Amino acid sequence: MTPSSPTATRQRVFSLAWPIILSNITVPLLGLVDTAVVGHLPDSRYLAGVTLGATLFSFLYWGFGFLRMGTTGLTSQAVGREADGEVRNLFGQSLLLALAIGLGLILAGGPLVTLGLWLLDGSEAATALAAEYARIRLLSAPAVLANYAILGWFLGQQNSRVTLAILVLTNGVNIALDLLFVVGLGMTSDGVAWATVLADYTALTFGLWLVSRQLKLLEGRFLRERLLRLAAYGELLRVNAHLFVRTLGLLFAMAFFTSRGAAQGDTVLAANAVLLQFIMLVSYLLDGFAHAAEALVGRSVGRRRWDEFAATVRATAHFSLITALLAALAFAIGGDLLIALLTGLPAVRETAGAYLPWMVAMPLVAVWSYLLDGIFIGATATREMRNSIYLGLAAYLPAWWLTQTLGPPGFANHGLWLAFLVFTAVRSGVLVAYYRHYRCTRWCDSPRPADLDQGRL
Repeated sequence: MTPSSPTATRQRVFSLAWPIILSNITVPLLGLVDTAVVGHLPDSRYLAGVTLGATLFSFLYWGFGFLRMGTTGLTSQAVGREADGEVRNLFGQSLLLALAIGLGLILAGGPLVTLGLWLLDGSEAATALAAEYARIRLLSAPAVLANYAILGWFLGQQNSRVTLAILVLTNGVNIALDLLFVVGLGMTSDGVAWATVLADYTALTFGLWLVSRQLKLLEGRFLRERLLRLAAYGELLRVNAHLFVRTLGLLFAMAFFTSRGAAQGDTVLAANAVLLQFIMLVSYLLDGFAHAAEALVGRSVGRRRWDEFAATVRATAHFSLITALLAALAFAIGGDLLIALLTGLPAVRETAGAYLPWMVAMPLVAVWSYLLDGIFIGATATREMRNSIYLGLAAYLPAWWLTQTLGPPGFANHGLWLAFLVFTAVRSGVLVAYYRHYRCTRWCDSPRPADLDQGRL
């Protein structure tokens, strides 16, 4: 079995993917513990406050996820070029950028929190507790964003087990401190917030220790002109700017979906929330293979090994399609049982069951966007990722309006799911079209000279 054989490539993809999938699964576990701990307090407003605050920070920090993605793509390409000094300096740049943004969030966080909680529109009591929770959680912004940079840097070097180690440590410390502060010391929602802050800085300390060990294996040194001159950040900022704008588009799409579901009443809102958990579960699985594609594609681009590039695409597509098909089959056969595991409310169960066909279709359409996002991040083709989101939105909103205007009575939520599927399909279709075009022009044995001259590869 040669290193470039299909079997070897699939083994490499799976060895990178499984730690990411496993670490992703620890994320909802922490949410369950937070809910269980605060949910046993005597007043439900504490749970409502933590839920509002945690939702706000999920959106806020997700918006800066480009620090992980951009670092992965550029680092993996530097690894492919065997440019140890560049790998070293990319970490320094990403870390300084993350710390600067994190400190900026602390300084400007007050208005952001106020605006975010106003948009979430919770009760007065819950909003007051959420504001206190948010003021505490803001203190962890530098640590959270620095951890994104660390995770992206290690993934770019095809070391996904660090992701697993850091997230297991973070969530383990968080859960232990939740129990200590709330159950042991009698704190409330503020205890949950402080537990998260301390866990984030614990993870940062552990991550920096791992970085220090890795740096000893790399040749070269940190270059002052790379770290302190703004002009040296051009490529990193370009890649991250496209990813940031893309993420804003995704956040809008999710927020619009949630708000239009909420407008149809609490039962529809709850049913949609249950079904969105299924989508999140599928995304945790598909992200593992997409992240593996980021690292391996980036290395192939750095080495200009288009045979390896193609082999990686085939291998990651193989695993992604199998996962999507199994998910669709699971929803088709056992969807009602899965809904019953998440809610005991008869009305919510019945309502969610009516929309299960959309769950069967969604993985088969969305798989392409997850897979190609990973490929395009590895190739640092982030402008194309941005374009796919905004072309998707250009179809999403008119599709929703048409279904609400022309659809039959009782079709409102079906129309919302149809519009969301259209958004996903257009996003996937745009990325597929870009991939097919670039596979013949950029990512091939004889790329066009203009692409080489303009540094597009």
